[in-house]
Amino acid sequence: MSTPRDPNGWVQMVDGTPFWPMAAEVEDVAIRNIAHALSNICRFGGHVRTFYSVAQHSVLVSFVCDPADALHGLLHDASEGLGLVDLPRPVKHAAALAGYREAERRLELVIARAFGLPEEMPISVKRADDVLLATERRDLMSTPAIPWSTREQTFEPMAATIEPWAPERARTAFLDRFAELTGWRGGYPWGAE
Repeated sequence: MSTPRDPNGWVQMVDGTPFWPMAAEVEDVAIRNIAHALSNICRFGGHVRTFYSVAQHSVLVSFVCDPADALHGLLHDASEGLGLVDLPRPVKHAAALAGYREAERRLELVIARAFGLPEEMPISVKRADDVLLATERRDLMSTPAIPWSTREQTFEPMAATIEPWAPERARTAFLDRFAELTGWRGGYPWGAE
């Protein structure tokens, strides 16, 4: 049974279609919309020294996690490209945002079904996400005035330094990685890249 759609609870996707994040159905999920939005969303609410997209973060996670989990790694933040945006981790886990986390979880389940993924995020993706977080802190952020949680301090950053990509490059890399992992041949939206 589908969730009723609030006439005011939708966002317009880049392709012009409406999307109801709180009442999404599998057939509403489009990889091009996800790739485009994630390439234009800056990690950490924009509080990095230079623009660094969620799309680039997702591509990197897909290479750091176990190869068997790479598609899940690429799509682990897909809900952020479908209207629920990227909230910095400390804010997302605040008690006052329990409803937001529940809405995000419902949308993640729809995305998992849309792409044939397990409902639970694999451990290797969670670890890769934390490794990227440590690397992003080192390469892209200022020294924090308040220490991060113990869990977030236990992961060593990657040896390589992150060099942020422009949105167009991040979108192309995201779609290329998706095609590599799925055999998708949908082409690029809005002109050749």
